[in-house]
Amino acid sequence: MSPTYKTALAHPIFNTISKAATQLNVESYVIGGYVRDYLLNRGTAKDIDIVAVGSGIDLAKQVSGLLPGKPKVSIFKNYGTAMLRSGVQELEFVGARKESYQEDSRNPAVENGTLEDDQNRRDFTINALALSLNDANFGLLLDPFNGLQDLDNKVIRTPLDPDITYSDDPLRMLRAIRFATQLDFFIEKESLQAIIRNAERIKIISKERVVDEINKILMASKPSKGFALLHKTGLLSFIFPELVALQGIDEKEGQRHKDNFWHTLEVVDNISEMTDNLWLRWAALLHDIGKAPTKRFDKRIGWTFHGHEFVGSKMVYKLFKRLKMPLNDKMKFVQKMVLMSSRPIALASDVTDSAVRRLIFDAGDNVEDLMTLCEADITTKNPKKYKKYHQNFQEVREKIVEVEERDHVRNFQPPISGEEIMATFNLRPSREIGIIKDAIKEAILEGEIPNEYKAAYEYMVKKGRDLGLKVT
Repeated sequence: MSPTYKTALAHPIFNTISKAATQLNVESYVIGGYVRDYLLNRGTAKDIDIVAVGSGIDLAKQVSGLLPGKPKVSIFKNYGTAMLRSGVQELEFVGARKESYQEDSRNPAVENGTLEDDQNRRDFTINALALSLNDANFGLLLDPFNGLQDLDNKVIRTPLDPDITYSDDPLRMLRAIRFATQLDFFIEKESLQAIIRNAERIKIISKERVVDEINKILMASKPSKGFALLHKTGLLSFIFPELVALQGIDEKEGQRHKDNFWHTLEVVDNISEMTDNLWLRWAALLHDIGKAPTKRFDKRIGWTFHGHEFVGSKMVYKLFKRLKMPLNDKMKFVQKMVLMSSRPIALASDVTDSAVRRLIFDAGDNVEDLMTLCEADITTKNPKKYKKYHQNFQEVREKIVEVEERDHVRNFQPPISGEEIMATFNLRPSREIGIIKDAIKEAILEGEIPNEYKAAYEYMVKKGRDLGLKVT
């Protein structure tokens, strides 16, 4: 790899930073992800980290004063950092520093340091690469840990002793796995062993930071690599014991079931080829978590997982709550997808109008997402079965379009309201109103009557008379 360092620094913002640093008589460097991604030809990162051997806050203010419009500088005194925006770029400035850690916290004690000190504290060699912004050697690459070679060899490696690196800040274990997944790199052997040794330290990391890394792994092009590494290192047991419980194959009386853990990872990879919807990828990850607690052996039919969708949807809430994830519409969407994950599969063998109407009614605007999840769930290695299953789902998709165009049951609202039922039969609020409303809904979904006001009104009158009610 032979990058042209001047090209890396062609953006005018670097000249501005260099000028500001000269005015303050401090050294400045661009470091971390911007440098790494440029050298990997991954495009220009929007986030740029600048290290000043001096005050990063003062440098940020000086840079702002040289930029058009003097963009606002956001200062974070507790961390000794400052941020500002220049066009689409977000610049973070920090003073070079040394760090030391206590065993029960990932928040270090900080003191001023040199560029070398700052590179020593970086998580990985590929993130310790720095490019000078100083007049004397503008654009020079400073690479004390052979990070450039590690980029070439696709290696994730810590600058210092990995046991110290991971024990000091256990979040780095997840970051190692996340970078290996995103970049399709591998974690150097000793570093991987250190993660295994320090896996339990992940307990001191906030759930929010853990979930942030999991989200980034899920959004990679092949998330299974990350989850396989989480499993191999033992981290998965501390984060997703529900997934670990799916691993393994039981055999009884010659009958076996598939390994639902590795099947799940295949499903996540499949859906990642179809959608960038993070929450649909979460649904793929969790769609079978109810299978471990519902697994039973029946001598007549073998292994069963009756009700695993319902149990799994309840587990989604508990998992989101434990991980301090948002208990909002995103969580409800994942629950809904897990709960309904087998519906289209059961439907595929007998695509009736009434079954499709019910599917559309229950899934609403999420019916396309549900179909995508079910198609991702096809992991058979038998080419004939694979083709057949996809053809069946295509028939379901076509039927959904046909039925929806004709019957309009998506986000279904009954043509007859409860108020109209009360007025028609001169009723006070009572159970008869609910019975009539449900009867109208069922008649429409079963295709007994069209989804139209006149037909629904006539059916209401008939149902009311069956209940002994009189039209007023």
